[in-house]
Amino acid sequence: MNNLSKNVVVGMSGGVDSSVSALLLKQQGYQVEGIFMQNWDADDKDPFCSAQQDLTDARAVCDRIGISLRTVNFSQDYWDKVFQHFLDEYAAGRTPNPDIICNKEIKFKAFLNHIQQLGAHYLATGHYVRCEQRHGEYILLKGLDNNKDQSYFLYTLNQEQLPYCLFPVGELEKSSVREVAEKNGFINHAKKDSTGICFIGERKFKNFLQEYLLTKPGNIVSIHGKYLGQHDGLMFHTIGQRKGLKIGGCRGASESPWYVVAKELERNQLIVAQGQNHPHLYANGLFCRQLHWVSNIAPNQPFQCKAKIRYRQQEQFCNVTQIEDDCFQVIFDAPQRAITPGQSVVFYQQDRCLGGGVIEKVLDC
Repeated sequence: MNNLSKNVVVGMSGGVDSSVSALLLKQQGYQVEGIFMQNWDADDKDPFCSAQQDLTDARAVCDRIGISLRTVNFSQDYWDKVFQHFLDEYAAGRTPNPDIICNKEIKFKAFLNHIQQLGAHYLATGHYVRCEQRHGEYILLKGLDNNKDQSYFLYTLNQEQLPYCLFPVGELEKSSVREVAEKNGFINHAKKDSTGICFIGERKFKNFLQEYLLTKPGNIVSIHGKYLGQHDGLMFHTIGQRKGLKIGGCRGASESPWYVVAKELERNQLIVAQGQNHPHLYANGLFCRQLHWVSNIAPNQPFQCKAKIRYRQQEQFCNVTQIEDDCFQVIFDAPQRAITPGQSVVFYQQDRCLGGGVIEKVLDC
């Protein structure tokens, strides 16, 4: 089939990336339609939810391009598959990444299934990644804009999904995307990138969590067990955190700031240490579970690659070994700072994303 006979649904978020994606696909000859996902039921007066403005922007862009726009509501799926997991993880003292789960369960599962039922050939999004077919296998590659690459959030994609996915801006720099949008008169050409919780928006995180989870105050103690103060709940803190501890100086100690180095769940204690580079903030490795491999098959064990434990981190050299059916051990060449259970570790070979897993616990070697 040529492009004229191929139907593409673009997930229109109201942002510049999905907008330019739709434009590029239409210029390439595809039959393009936009769909705006509503995944969070919020009051119209909710100051933290931008859904209505995003929908307005998406409509304006679609009118400009000359394509239709419809909406679809996955709020129940989002609550059951993403938000409940988000709450459960925080209640268990871990720090989840809702963007990864949202991509896995909503955008590239519920949404992909939906557009296929509509008869579309492809789903397109504004993610900064690339997809290529090599030797009969689909591979996920980092976006060419190193500062915007989003492969970290898409490591759960696999061989059943990638053949039906298009990522038009993966070959572009962000600055070029904005230039295209401005040149074509898009209302959102200078709109800032969305941040905060996926589909929920930028909120006062502590207040938001308190609406759904019971708080359990406890002690803040030093690595030597010295009482320093009280925390409002372990769920409000993450490894490596500095701000918001409210413990200040300590008699006989240096004036260096305190950082969270661990959570002791059984005693409900927050463990802290002084200094940005305190040894307790570093570890040589980790254990991860819930592994996903883009090729659907784990690499031969053990293997060497690069990995990162958070989105903005530079990839680090490591050795990966499977030790149980669903448990892999990752040993880094150099100690890593603030490895955080609940976050994801994602594996790379050059610009190719191999897959990743959820960090179970820190490994001290």
